[in-house]
Amino acid sequence: MSDLILFWHRRDLRISDHKGLASAREKSSQLVGIFCLDPNILEKDDVAPARVTYMIGCLEKLQQQYQKLGSQLLILQDKPSQAIPKLAKALEAKAVYWNLDVEPYAKERDQQVSEALKSVNIGVETVWDQLLHTPDEIRTKSANEPYKVYTPYWNNWSKRKKQKPIHTFSQNPTGLNEEQLKTARKNGIIDLPTPKDLGFVWENELVLEPGEEAAQNRLEEFCDRALFEYDEQRNFPANDGTSQLSAALKFGVIGIRTVWAKTLEAMENTRSDEARNHIKVWQQELAWREFYQQAMYHFPELANGPYRDHFKDFPWSENQEHFQAWCEGKTGYPIVDAAMRQLNESGWMHNRCRMIVANFLTKDLMINWQWGEKYFMQKLIDGDLSANNGGWQWSASSGMDPKPLRIFNPTTQTQKYDPEGEYIRQWLPELSSLETEDLVSGKISSQDREACDYPEPIVDHKQQQKQFKSLYKEQKEAS
Repeated sequence: MSDLILFWHRRDLRISDHKGLASAREKSSQLVGIFCLDPNILEKDDVAPARVTYMIGCLEKLQQQYQKLGSQLLILQDKPSQAIPKLAKALEAKAVYWNLDVEPYAKERDQQVSEALKSVNIGVETVWDQLLHTPDEIRTKSANEPYKVYTPYWNNWSKRKKQKPIHTFSQNPTGLNEEQLKTARKNGIIDLPTPKDLGFVWENELVLEPGEEAAQNRLEEFCDRALFEYDEQRNFPANDGTSQLSAALKFGVIGIRTVWAKTLEAMENTRSDEARNHIKVWQQELAWREFYQQAMYHFPELANGPYRDHFKDFPWSENQEHFQAWCEGKTGYPIVDAAMRQLNESGWMHNRCRMIVANFLTKDLMINWQWGEKYFMQKLIDGDLSANNGGWQWSASSGMDPKPLRIFNPTTQTQKYDPEGEYIRQWLPELSSLETEDLVSGKISSQDREACDYPEPIVDHKQQQKQFKSLYKEQKEAS
């Protein structure tokens, strides 16, 4: 057996601030990265072309980083439980390291890979890297249970000391020699495919350039541009008020410790209480990410259905025409349609708009939130099971929330968050000539709708609101 350690990358497509890589390098000077294109993931029907395009771009950048260090990132394309042990055995690797994950499939997959490696006497080492606090670290003080409500979770989470960014390598690792590379090629290693090779085509621009350097630059730019006004600007989709780092965090292209350290640096560099509040609000968003991940870890059943019992047999509508209109941005409600067009054309949607369209699908169209959850995953560059599921269950009132019934009025949301209609005009150019008052109030005449080739509202919000409340009450009383 050699001193070779293989590091299995998944949601950690970077070199810097990397706990798993740092731990592996401490044990051996010969360290090689591997990434497995998993058919169990890529062949599902909820994989977004934009997300695959971003991931492949990040892998290309990561390969270049490994080469600069004097090592390699090897690509496999098969079931991890078969491909990884086969390669590790052929290379006589001492161990395979990886960072842990919270998702149900990932946990099952990792167990299979671990057992297969141990059966051929190859060591396994795992650490937590993608969270500031592990899922078991933040628990209720009274019952020592996982948190089910965000606010007390935040109160506990925010008081805990956070680890500083990791210095990954004091000395660069070495890679495979020519003989080992030949062996690797005979045992499943392939060239990095293009998204098209994998069956995915995304021809539009990505909201975030792939790779670690681009993510670092976006973090710096956001902190200079918008962090100190975040709480004021984050809800206005026409403004550039958010970081748009969600895809980088989903794939671990930037370390969460690096992001947190930047918020602390910003806190130290301002004397303004108002600015500190804006920074704190963004910190709370980072905590929401961890809340949803610990929830998925402890309650994996969330991935398959509602948290609240009275939603498990809720009489959802199965109106396919309404659902298709929602998907295409043709509901007749401008703020909803603008948001869906943004999603379809850019692979990303502003978070305020995610709440608006999710609320509209579930409360106005009364269509199962799981339909929307899946559609988002089919489109989003940052599609992440924990965050997407958590957001949809929050909007549908089926999830973990002390005040579960929220109904958004699309017109009120527009008046508050797109008062000049800038966002609507950007994504619905056919409405750009309309008066702002008509556009924002939703009182667009039938004549104007016809002239703009824009549909009439497919439902009446007030009527649907009453019906949903009635159904909700019945289900709650029956459960």
